[in-house]
Amino acid sequence: MAPNMAPNTAPNTAASEHSSPISHLTLTTLHYRESQIMTQTRTRFAAALTAGTLLVTLQACTTIADDSAAVAATAPAAASAPSGPALWKVSDDDTTIYLFGTVHALPEDIDWFRGPIATALGSSGTLVTEIPTGFEQDPATQQTIIGMALLPEGESMRDQLDAEQRASYEAAMTSLELPVGAFDRFEPWFAGINLAVLPLLKAGYAAESGVEKVIEERAPAGATRDAVETVEFQLGMLDGLPPQSQIEFLVATTDSIDEIVPTMNQLLSEWVEGDTEQLGELMNANLADPVLAEALLYSRNRNWAAWIDERLDTPGTVFMAVGAGHLAGTNTVQDYLEERGFTVTRVQ
Repeated sequence: MAPNMAPNTAPNTAASEHSSPISHLTLTTLHYRESQIMTQTRTRFAAALTAGTLLVTLQACTTIADDSAAVAATAPAAASAPSGPALWKVSDDDTTIYLFGTVHALPEDIDWFRGPIATALGSSGTLVTEIPTGFEQDPATQQTIIGMALLPEGESMRDQLDAEQRASYEAAMTSLELPVGAFDRFEPWFAGINLAVLPLLKAGYAAESGVEKVIEERAPAGATRDAVETVEFQLGMLDGLPPQSQIEFLVATTDSIDEIVPTMNQLLSEWVEGDTEQLGELMNANLADPVLAEALLYSRNRNWAAWIDERLDTPGTVFMAVGAGHLAGTNTVQDYLEERGFTVTRVQ
């Protein structure tokens, strides 16, 4: 299992005192443009955070309050008679583990829960997700998130940006109808994540319609719950990035703020059709920074393959739902399972 990373704690008073810059938002939810190609790649990564690499980036960051929500674009409806999102399984004599790639936020009208997916979940005695479900309702977890995201007293995030970066950032904030100083007290990674997610929420994507919410509601009564990571671990990966990498991620997001929704719509279309080859190319095959890819995808995929290897020693049926980016492209969970000698079969 992936190791737990200790959070960067801050006093509870700081959490409550500095939540006001984003009081109109509710807590529930990587590089500067060097060329047009690199910008496209990084825009895809920003969308991929929501499409399915870091669950906490959606649910532990922000949603838009009713008075500021507006539909900026129409998310795609499911195509007629799609093959359906991809589902795999790995098994031995007495254990079956289903692997399902999730999208952490979806429009309400996407119809995907049926057929082999519904059957697999219905037969499972354990539901495994990336992080424990319901964490966003825990006040202590919210304080941990704010504590990790806050800059030291007296520092301002915008002061870390040069003139060009600041102009890009403030233009993006204005386009989203947010005060330009809303994230001044927070680290660049936190602002970048929020800005990658907010256009999707305004376009009709919602965590409440996301795969994790649906499978949590549809899981068999009495099914146990497990998770392969913690909230602190997921946020720690971003909080631990060097300051310059955080700024580059933030500005790559603000430079391409208008491209996030179209990119996510394309990712969603491939996910609904179960086209994992194209999905992998869009989500992470072109991830430019190998260090970032290793931290956010490949090392975690190896950890999860090790977790599955160990879990196969315990009889039963398990439904494991993790971000689709971990099951598509290169160096996937399936790849690392096959390196361990297992056969992974696609069910749908």
